[in-house]
Amino acid sequence: MNYAFVTGGSRGIGRAICLKLAEMGYPVLLNFKGNKPAADETVALVRAQGGSAEALCFDVSNSEEVQKVTGEWLEAHPNDKIEVLVNNAGIRQDTLLMSMTDTQWNAVLDTSLGGMYSVTKAVLNQMLLARYGRIINIVSLSGLKGMPGQVNYSAAKAGMIGATKALAQEIAKRNITVNAIAPGFIKTDMTEELNEKELAKMIPAQRFGTAEEVAALVGFLASKEAAYITGQVISVNGGLYS
Repeated sequence: MNYAFVTGGSRGIGRAICLKLAEMGYPVLLNFKGNKPAADETVALVRAQGGSAEALCFDVSNSEEVQKVTGEWLEAHPNDKIEVLVNNAGIRQDTLLMSMTDTQWNAVLDTSLGGMYSVTKAVLNQMLLARYGRIINIVSLSGLKGMPGQVNYSAAKAGMIGATKALAQEIAKRNITVNAIAPGFIKTDMTEELNEKELAKMIPAQRFGTAEEVAALVGFLASKEAAYITGQVISVNGGLYS
């Protein structure tokens, strides 16, 4: 059986991606770090729409945990393959650089950029052997234009963009695509504290996006129809920055 694997899949954009991939017929593995009730809710939502889902608890920023948990799953499923990987896990710890701590810098870089590295490395060999795969990295508007107060987050997402473009070239001949999606302002838990009414005035579409709109693009990039699209960064931002 061919699986889809979504990191940070318990809430927000990650949850919407899990539901979309399940709708496409993939059994879904969703990673979460600590919020088990939210992960269980996502699993229940996938099952309610007739899909299959399983939650895996590990911290993507801890490479040993990544290797242990994904390795155990792969060993327990010798006849199954992870065909689609969505590196969505990320955290924000916003502050101006002058007051940023080493902990804030490292935590954000290790989760988004380090997590993408560790999880991709854990499942890539299987895709190479199968000569097929889809890797989709969820980056950000911040990684394209930079955002004040987000030097750590912007650096992490910009690093993911560079890695996306490089890895795409390394493995294209094996029919594995690697693309990035850069959401702008999307209605999720991470943007709840933002002043949506004021910020929407900056956005040509005059509104925040939805997690489902991001997930729809993930669904296309994960499909066989997207076979000739690789190494790309596609924005979902209502025209805010292109």
